[in-house]
Amino acid sequence: MKLVGISGALIGAKPAITVNEVLQAAKKLDPSLEVELIDLRNYDVEFVVGKPFADYNEDTQTVINKIMEADLYVIGTPIYQASITGALKNLFDHLPTTALQSKVVGVITTGGSDKHFLVADNQLKPILSFFKANIAASSVFVNSNCFNKDNEIVNEDIVQRINNLAMELLFLQTKLFANNK
Repeated sequence: MKLVGISGALIGAKPAITVNEVLQAAKKLDPSLEVELIDLRNYDVEFVVGKPFADYNEDTQTVINKIMEADLYVIGTPIYQASITGALKNLFDHLPTTALQSKVVGVITTGGSDKHFLVADNQLKPILSFFKANIAASSVFVNSNCFNKDNEIVNEDIVQRINNLAMELLFLQTKLFANNK
């Protein structure tokens, strides 16, 4: 089983750090789990312009293929201007509408203000619903003040929420897989 984490930020490390924390928590719970972080800072994903998928650059094809091959996901984004990043929305625009169908997805958001904590519910989860994903009930919002100067998460409540999300993702995936046999 493969869990792919997606960090939808082009600058800043906090979303990738937080998504990776979920990946590592899940791996600790299930050592047989294969985990991979797709950090959009490391890829040149082209803008969707309507051309055939084979005509996009190698990075774009690599990222989309990794997403398509995964069994479950954790998706993270910083909140800019009260919304998800354009890079993450562009990534979604590349996906076929069945890409996340019947797959379990967890959500992480980061922001400089607690006023952004509802963006996941109001913007990201509806997009995931469009893709017919099974969205974990738990989501994690991490305020910038939950990190220390070394970008480590130091807020124990957030650490617990990350662990709970990892447990929920694995539980849902196990139940879904058992029901689809």
